[in-house]
Amino acid sequence: MQRDIDDEQEAEVRSRVLRLLDEFRDAGEREFLGAQFDAGLTRIEYPPGCGGLGMEPKLQQVIEEMLAAAGRRVPWTRNPMGIGMCSPTIVAFGTAEQKARHLRPIHTSDELWCQLFSEPDAGSDVASLSTRAVRDGGDWVVNGQKVWTSLAHEADFGLLIARTDPTVAKHKGLTAFILDMHVPGVQVRGLRKITGVSDWFNEVFLDDVRIPDSSRLGPVGEGWKVATATLMNERVAIGGELRGRGEGPIAAALEAWAAQQEHDPVRRDQLVKLWVSAEVLRLGAIRAQSLREQGVPGPEGSFLKLSYAMLRQQIAEFVVNLIGANGMLVWGYGPGAPFGEDPVLDFEDPVLTYLGVQCTTIAGGTSEIMRNILGERVLGLPREPGPDPGTPWNEIPRSVS
Repeated sequence: MQRDIDDEQEAEVRSRVLRLLDEFRDAGEREFLGAQFDAGLTRIEYPPGCGGLGMEPKLQQVIEEMLAAAGRRVPWTRNPMGIGMCSPTIVAFGTAEQKARHLRPIHTSDELWCQLFSEPDAGSDVASLSTRAVRDGGDWVVNGQKVWTSLAHEADFGLLIARTDPTVAKHKGLTAFILDMHVPGVQVRGLRKITGVSDWFNEVFLDDVRIPDSSRLGPVGEGWKVATATLMNERVAIGGELRGRGEGPIAAALEAWAAQQEHDPVRRDQLVKLWVSAEVLRLGAIRAQSLREQGVPGPEGSFLKLSYAMLRQQIAEFVVNLIGANGMLVWGYGPGAPFGEDPVLDFEDPVLTYLGVQCTTIAGGTSEIMRNILGERVLGLPREPGPDPGTPWNEIPRSVS
């Protein structure tokens, strides 16, 4: 860990963690997570009262290491959209009431979240979305469809981006809302994947859904700023999933290697290269987390997300090739399987994992979009050809679905 952390702040953080572990040694998981939030140790860079202490993000690694040593570190995958994406966006754009209402239940996972961005005709180009929100007194009435909405079938709330003004440029006519997923007019349907499992992904239909203006996140017409912050946080969260050395997909590769009777030196060389790549990515994620500004990461999230997506696919392919003929068998699931654990996350079924990780170069922004972001924002390359950015949304030609 880098040593440019303020010694007094580090000492205070360590003292708070030790006190937390002592006072809540016998607490259940959710009680402990609530106490961690109240102590300001959930996200150290968040303001006091929001689960943080307003300190340097680098100090979060100190907290994570101490909690992990005590067996108290809980992975963000319990509530990935809430913890990794929506929480920092609420901190950056939410009102005091929204922060007080939502942040603690997000981090205790008492309330699960999803994000309602992509649409059938607005996937990679989210800003072209057509879901409409029309003002009606103190409410907004929303109609439209979202797709590829992870965990929508379990979510209590969703971060929704809708078009509130079709007469201005596509990036300027959007507004963000916090949507209660249980209100009338919200219908969630599961999508079955190539694995035969319908688990994470859903399509969501919004039919005259009423959202109070108090649930608007950020100013009217500033939804693209909110969406961008959320997407950047999503990419940092995806790329930063590996927190401990040897954790995650590479652990499955090591386990599969250890189970082999004979160790081919060529395969061993491939495994070592994958392990090195995983370790470089893990350290890069720690650095990105420590350098980011509060609430809104920079384009480094796109690099992490791009690298992690490719690495996961390479590791999954390695494992399937390693197990030989067994790589033609699906171990734990089959066609018609109900909602259940996602093999992409638990890494227990190598074949389903291989099939499932193909989505990693699409989810959270395609690899092509990540390369565009890095090319334009990091390397300074010219934009892709397309309509003038100032063209009103309702004047842009689009396909009819």
